[in-house]
Amino acid sequence: MTITISAVILAGGKARRMGGQDKGLQILGKQSLIEHIINRLQPQIHQISINANRNQTEYAKFGFPVFSDELPDFQGPLSGMLTALEKTKSDFILFTPCDTPFFPMNLLDKLKSAVKNDRTLIAYACDEEREHPVFCLMSVQLKEKLRHYLASGERRLLQFMKENGGISVKFTQEEGNFENFNTLDDLKKTVI
Repeated sequence: MTITISAVILAGGKARRMGGQDKGLQILGKQSLIEHIINRLQPQIHQISINANRNQTEYAKFGFPVFSDELPDFQGPLSGMLTALEKTKSDFILFTPCDTPFFPMNLLDKLKSAVKNDRTLIAYACDEEREHPVFCLMSVQLKEKLRHYLASGERRLLQFMKENGGISVKFTQEEGNFENFNTLDDLKKTVI
């Protein structure tokens, strides 16, 4: 079975803990967080888009399509995921957040393998410590279920995945890590 896959970087949040600064555009080392994400994604997949609800002109400078949530009021990552599922021509979308620049370089391969082998519509990352559901491979077949889930007032990402047969895929520390940056201090403390 051949499946088509595209990727979406989720950069549509309010970044409250970052003082409202747009996370993806903040600098880590000599590059913005979004550049770090793009550099890790490009060897894995070529069709990449960015979900951003502000600073779209800045994000567009990276050369990828940029779109905002169709739902108003920054309703969380599931809102960006729904918009992506409605816009894509792919069978599946690989989602990554914009604030986690050291994720595994084999992210897509392992999630895709799980989807194919287990015939599931969602596979998401986990490590030795916890689950990381924003790193996921999700089927476009789930867009109606996701629309209804959000319309009911729900916003819990992991719950949606588990309710729809999602499976976790374990990654080791050697493969990469899922450390994210939530504050400007986090960025300043990190040396790369």
